[in-house]
Amino acid sequence: MLEQLVNLDKELFVFLNGLGATPFDAFWQIITKQINWAPFFIAVFYLLQRKIGWKNLGIIILFLAVLITFTDQITNLFKNTFERLRPCNDIDVNQIARIVEERSSFSFFSGHAANSMASTMFVFLIIRKFYKHTYLLFLFPLIFAYSRIYLGLHFPGDILTGYLFGGTFGFMFYKSYMFFGKKYNFIK
Repeated sequence: MLEQLVNLDKELFVFLNGLGATPFDAFWQIITKQINWAPFFIAVFYLLQRKIGWKNLGIIILFLAVLITFTDQITNLFKNTFERLRPCNDIDVNQIARIVEERSSFSFFSGHAANSMASTMFVFLIIRKFYKHTYLLFLFPLIFAYSRIYLGLHFPGDILTGYLFGGTFGFMFYKSYMFFGKKYNFIK
C-alpha cells in the first residue's frame, strides 16, 4: 500500500509539475523565495497592529519566531530521518519532469509548506475576528508551496504533510498564545 501511495505521489507530481512552461519559470523562482513575500507580511502585520497595538504585535512576532523555528527544525529532523529524494534527484521522475531548480537535501516533508501553513494558521486564528475575508490568507501557503512542485523540488505528498504538520502546530501555538495572553493579561 505504501508503494502505491508513493507511485501515486510521483504521478501527481509529474502532472502538476508538467503544467508549467518555460516563460513562467522566473516568476515561480521569485514566488519560492521567502524574502519576496516581505510586502505581504508587512501588510498583514500592519492590519494586526491596527487592531491589537504594538505590544501585542511584538508578542505575536515572538510566537511566530518560535513557531517557525520549531517547524523548521522538526522538518529537518524528518528529512534527515526519512531521506526521501527530491523529485529533481529521483531517477523515476527527473527524466520526465520539468526540473527548474535542484537541491541536494532531502524532500520529506516540505519546510516551505510547514512554515507557511503554521504561520498562516496562527495569524488567521488571531486576525479572523477583526476582518471578514481573512481566509484569503491561505492563498499564501497554497501559492508558496506549489512553487516547490513547479520547480521540481517537492512531491505533492511532501507538501500535504507539511500543510498538516504546519496547520496542527499553528493551531497549537495559537492555543498557547491565548492561554498565556489570558494568564498574563495581554489579550483583552
